[in-house]
Amino acid sequence: MTVLWLLAHPDPRSLSGVLAVEGQRLLRAEGHDVEVSDLYAMGWNPVVDAADYAHDPAERFHVGPASRAAYEGGRLSEDVLAEQEKVRRADAIVVQFPLWWFGLPAILKGWFDRVFVDGFAYGVRGPDGRTRRYGDGVLAGKRAMVVVSAGGPAPVFSGRGINGELGELLFPLLHGTLFYAGASVLPPLLVPGADRFTAEDGDLAAKELRERLRGLWATEPIPYRAQQGGDYTPDLVLRDDVAPGATGLGAHRA
Repeated sequence: MTVLWLLAHPDPRSLSGVLAVEGQRLLRAEGHDVEVSDLYAMGWNPVVDAADYAHDPAERFHVGPASRAAYEGGRLSEDVLAEQEKVRRADAIVVQFPLWWFGLPAILKGWFDRVFVDGFAYGVRGPDGRTRRYGDGVLAGKRAMVVVSAGGPAPVFSGRGINGELGELLFPLLHGTLFYAGASVLPPLLVPGADRFTAEDGDLAAKELRERLRGLWATEPIPYRAQQGGDYTPDLVLRDDVAPGATGLGAHRA
């Protein structure tokens, strides 16, 4: 299998950097091919601009249509095309980053903004004319796992912890990006206490990461409800008889 390891941390000596090397080593030892996009090492440009799409500056820059026109016309910038090819080749994607202000580092958000363009990761229609999304799309058949480090201890990322439950904090990435584009999304791996980790902590985190990676193709994905699975009305709202009374993010898990 081929795994794309997407890393967003500025210091290779960090816990994230050490775990990335350990995880990639394990996957290769298990016989998998590993491609790495180390965004800081690459000097990745996270900013969407008209140059990405060879867009005429005299015309209004409407990002969605401009990105689709460039994608379909073969005018996307070379760095974006290279990352899209990595996504196509991958059987699984590991997305690794530190949690900064309860979200993705800007460089990683910018990777998704620039790579997951209209026509490639969204706005794709199936043979029946329906838009392929939420359980279908370019990532259909691929697995995705998020590895996130955080400064706080694990209990503060629980359902009653002050920071909120990790799966809900990461909902825009797990559900709104990866699952939207069709991936089978595995439960995220939290590496807590990253600012104060010891060598022993690092060993324990590496052990847990190795176990999760060995189960990359066997672990049950998060049971998000597929758009075409029968749970939603044509207006993309849960039917009244599906999880009656439930609201919020958890209602979209079967």
